[in-house]
Amino acid sequence: MYDGLIQDRFQAIVEEKTARLGAQVLEVNILPDDRKRITAQIRNYMDKETDLIITTGGMSVDPDDVTRESIEAVGFDQVHYSAAVLPGAMFLLGYTPKITIMGVPACGLYHRTTIFDLMLPRIMAGERPGKRELSSLCHGGLCRNCPICRFPDCAFGKSS
Repeated sequence: MYDGLIQDRFQAIVEEKTARLGAQVLEVNILPDDRKRITAQIRNYMDKETDLIITTGGMSVDPDDVTRESIEAVGFDQVHYSAAVLPGAMFLLGYTPKITIMGVPACGLYHRTTIFDLMLPRIMAGERPGKRELSSLCHGGLCRNCPICRFPDCAFGKSS
C-alpha cells in the first residue's frame, strides 16, 4: 500500500465504522513496514494527545508485520494483544492514562464484522476493556458469516 502497488481499503472501512458512532477520522498516514517510522508516527499522535489511535494491518506473526512491536516500543501502560474472537484474534488494545490505541488485524479487510466492531463502541463510550473483558468474548466469539449479516442483533460477541 505504501508504495502505491496496492490500494488502501482500510481507510474507508474505519471511516464508515467510526462515522456510524458519531465520530470522524481526522488524520490518516500510510506507512511502510518500518518499525522506526511507525513508532515515530504513534509518538507524534501521542504528543498531540490524540484520544484514539487506530492502526491497521501488520498485527500478525509474519516477519514484516511490525506494527504490534512498534506499538509496544512506544511504551503504553497496558497492551493487550490477541483475543479469542474470530475474525480478529490478532487484535491489539493499549492504553496510556489519556490515549487508547487499537490495532486492527488484516481480517478487517475481508470480514464485514470483526472484533473491531465489538470494541469500538465500548472504547468510544469511555470504557477501557482489559484482559478479562477480551477473554470473556470467547463465548460468542465466532462470527458465523451469515449470508445476511444481522450484526449487532446476533450472538457474535455476546459473552453474557
